[in-house]
Amino acid sequence: MSFIANQPAPVAANDTITNDGFWPDVKVSAARKTLRLDGTVTDERVRHALIAAIIEVARDVTAWRLLRQAEGFATLSAVPGPKVDGASVAEHSYLRAVYAYTKADLVERMADFDLTGAGQKKAEWLDATPDEQRRNAAWAIAALVGRSRCTVDLV
Repeated sequence: MSFIANQPAPVAANDTITNDGFWPDVKVSAARKTLRLDGTVTDERVRHALIAAIIEVARDVTAWRLLRQAEGFATLSAVPGPKVDGASVAEHSYLRAVYAYTKADLVERMADFDLTGAGQKKAEWLDATPDEQRRNAAWAIAALVGRSRCTVDLV
């Protein structure tokens, strides 16, 4: 029996990634908690993956954002829609997409992190493949823009 302690997550000096004004800012500490990232993943790596995910989501929904801005909505939070836990479904969907893309990026890149011990072959937070996380991001984007999602299998 062995015990391997996880490093505590660092407290980021700059916890907020400032977004473009339409999309909400993203807190690194909130992403760490949601994605279950401990201190083995550095703040620099988390910030890099979050920024890449923010860019990817923004690229995926550019046309939708431009339509909302043309309708006079300056921010995502101003776009009317159902709310859950004090934020709109669109806001929750946006963050879910960002987090899913972030986790996909981190999981792919963790191959360069040396895990030791038989019980550490697959770290606890590596519970989903990058493809599953990209699927989650696609579903969150579909929810954000109000598009139904469809899975088709060729038989």
